[in-house]
Amino acid sequence: MAQYSIEDLRTDAERLGLSHQAGPVDERAIERVDLIPVDGLGAAATGTLVIITGDEQPPPFRIDVALRQASARSLAGVVFASDIVLPETAVLLAGRAGVPVFAAPGAKAADLAKAIDRAIAGGASEAMMRGALAVERATAAAASDDSTIEDILGAASAALGIRVALVEDLTVSWAQSDAVCIGEVPIGRVVASAPDAATGVAVPVIASLLSRAAQRSTRDRYASTQSRSDLLIELVLAESSRVEGFVGQAARLGLPLQQSHVAAWLAPMHAADPDARAPRTVQPALELFALQLVEDRAEMWHLAFLQDDLMLVCTEEHGAADHQRRVREVAVRIQEQARTLAGSDWAYTLGLGTPQLGAIGLRQSAAEARIAAESANAAGRLGGVELTDVTGLRRVLLDVYASPISRDLLHDILHPLDALGQERSLTAVRTLLSYLAHNGSLVHTGQELMLHPNGVGYRMRQIRERLDVDLDEPDVRFAVELACRVRLLGAA
Repeated sequence: MAQYSIEDLRTDAERLGLSHQAGPVDERAIERVDLIPVDGLGAAATGTLVIITGDEQPPPFRIDVALRQASARSLAGVVFASDIVLPETAVLLAGRAGVPVFAAPGAKAADLAKAIDRAIAGGASEAMMRGALAVERATAAAASDDSTIEDILGAASAALGIRVALVEDLTVSWAQSDAVCIGEVPIGRVVASAPDAATGVAVPVIASLLSRAAQRSTRDRYASTQSRSDLLIELVLAESSRVEGFVGQAARLGLPLQQSHVAAWLAPMHAADPDARAPRTVQPALELFALQLVEDRAEMWHLAFLQDDLMLVCTEEHGAADHQRRVREVAVRIQEQARTLAGSDWAYTLGLGTPQLGAIGLRQSAAEARIAAESANAAGRLGGVELTDVTGLRRVLLDVYASPISRDLLHDILHPLDALGQERSLTAVRTLLSYLAHNGSLVHTGQELMLHPNGVGYRMRQIRERLDVDLDEPDVRFAVELACRVRLLGAA
């Protein structure tokens, strides 16, 4: 094992309470440490680091004599256990004679000698001492209200005499001793530049302190954004008559509802099990990623989770150019991160709403985005980016199709046709819809389907028999036509 040197002593100076005063700092070995009065250096052995006892500063001539004796005896160095101010002559003499001089103001000479002796021995006790001191200093730094991660790492590094740093690593498990996490979201690991027994003692505690500091910093940085998420959920889910009541509360939280809004909706679905819930760890990690992604952007962003779905809203002045395009850029990056976090068995479908003005407009844009995402998932188009056609009948159909209850009710109407098989069932639905759209005209239906009227009549007899409904009844005709249109929308 390498011997403990004057250079090592200066590295440990802050931990030991030392300050370098004069003379060289080099790799000369410290073979032992001894407590000796200022007038007793003549008997000290070569290679000894002498700690000069006494609380008061010796007279200048005594200091000069001690330095000459230290040079003559080839001592490793001299430590004054007092708050000493070296005369200029002593500083010059220490440099010429090659005697390292340190001061230990406020330190107890016996405790200092014991600590340095442990460092010279380099055993487990010294490592435990450095590790315990690093924990103490890091804890004290973390206790400050305005402490930062850098403050904690700096205090720990100084106490250890070894640099420790936070290295980004999003794959580290939260259960690892060196992991730094925000909640259960990993952000990195604590790494020592020269790992030893002392860092082994200190690193787990340092990582825990950094995790708490990062959690506090994140809470403070994103508190306003996160507080708006509850309001967004209430606004989207509330009855229309209550919408205007949110304006004042939104203003207090910094959400200008009177401006223009574009919503994006991210809906997950498992490839093999549509009813499965997304992994529990995805939501907090995705929230942190999204908050960091939009933090420095010029637009105002809000996000909220409704179970596993993520709603992202971008707010700008009315008429802002490329509003939807910029939302799409950000939302696609969040979509990619969600896939990475959840794994290959999960698809995240992204729906985009259109720019809308005011509180009602925010609800409308969110509804458009949700309908687009959920309709695509229900139709089996998983993992893509969906834009809502918000004009005419298609929007109404999408809203119906996105509702599981409505979709199931309409599915029950056409369920008897499913016994024909997928392809023949789809053909029957197309025939039925065309027949209803042409008011029961076999000729016009045949022209649209490029089928002889007798063929249309044959198909319709089979369809009527299977459905067992009265297509001459207006309400029945409407329900059946709606069911056909929704069925074909999903097939598309």
